[in-house]
Amino acid sequence: MTAYDPIELKRIRWRSRRGLLELDLVLEKFFAGPFDQLVPAQIDAYRRLLDLPDTDFLDVVNGKADLDDPELMAIVSILRSL
Repeated sequence: MTAYDPIELKRIRWRSRRGLLELDLVLEKFFAGPFDQLVPAQIDAYRRLLDLPDTDFLDVVNGKADLDDPELMAIVSILRSL
């Protein structure tokens, strides 16, 4: 990963704590592996995913819904593979 503000990364991790256990488990795997390989543009896309309500976010991760934004779907693809 290229340089990204460490304080902002901590904020992103904190915002990734969700109210749904199933989503939390996927995001924990994401942070344990692929997250550290993201480039800043991908991190920005992930931050936009965090704006989704928990239930919508889970539906997207579980493949019950898709998003129109290809940058977001690239991150969703990583999450779905976990």
